[in-house]
Amino acid sequence: MDIALWVKAAIMGIVEGLTEFLPVSSTGHLILAGSLLDFTGEKIKVFEIAIQTGAIFAVILIYWPRLRDTAAGITSSRQAQRFALNVGVAFLPAVVLGLLFGKVIKAHLFTPVVVASTFILGGLIILWVERRKQPPVRVQTIDEMTPLDALKVGLVQCLALVPGTSRSGSTIIGGMIFGLSRKAATEFTFFLAIPTLIGAGAYSLVKERALLSMADVPLFAIGLVFSFLSAWLCVRWLLRYVSTHDFVPFAWYRIAFGLVVLVTAGTGWVHWAD
Repeated sequence: MDIALWVKAAIMGIVEGLTEFLPVSSTGHLILAGSLLDFTGEKIKVFEIAIQTGAIFAVILIYWPRLRDTAAGITSSRQAQRFALNVGVAFLPAVVLGLLFGKVIKAHLFTPVVVASTFILGGLIILWVERRKQPPVRVQTIDEMTPLDALKVGLVQCLALVPGTSRSGSTIIGGMIFGLSRKAATEFTFFLAIPTLIGAGAYSLVKERALLSMADVPLFAIGLVFSFLSAWLCVRWLLRYVSTHDFVPFAWYRIAFGLVVLVTAGTGWVHWAD
């Protein structure tokens, strides 16, 4: 029993849960945290993807009544059918592009310059969106979304295949650009994360199963639990935050973090690429 290793797993779980649904890129934060903790390697890459499932369990718990009602009404309720269709439509683009280009992206784009650039560029885009004259909101709630709205959000989610972009940042800000209210864009991002992250976690576990053994179960379980707890707190906080605040603080944080990536990579303090 390696207590130090379990503590590192708990810290990584907390980092994942706190950053997965904020527009700040959980991937970049996990890389930095893993390097600082000396918690790296091929197995840890699988661990980082797998513990996203813990964050998703938090969303499932918070939105359980909506998910339950959708499942119960999928054969009879037009609202439930449209909601399920929208999530499915938004989910597909990332699946297709991920399968087609995932290996190429991992091989060529996981560099300090790319990560830092996407952090900083994403921050600048958030500043632009928040400071421009806001057009009238066309979609107030997720129930008003059309399949075309969902497809647009699904397409911008594909930007998150590039490390440092932030899946939540892409879908929330993209949704706002396309006419969704801040609350609708944020909530749809949560629902879209359910199939996206569960699918990514299951795919990674199956693909890399040769790296894993039963001895890894406690490590992964600790990461999942702490990811769940921190994500539960973060999602509840974010829902309150978006009702009265904008995302400008996150934009400046992204820009600052992008500079941190460049400095740490340039000095060799953090190993950002294989």
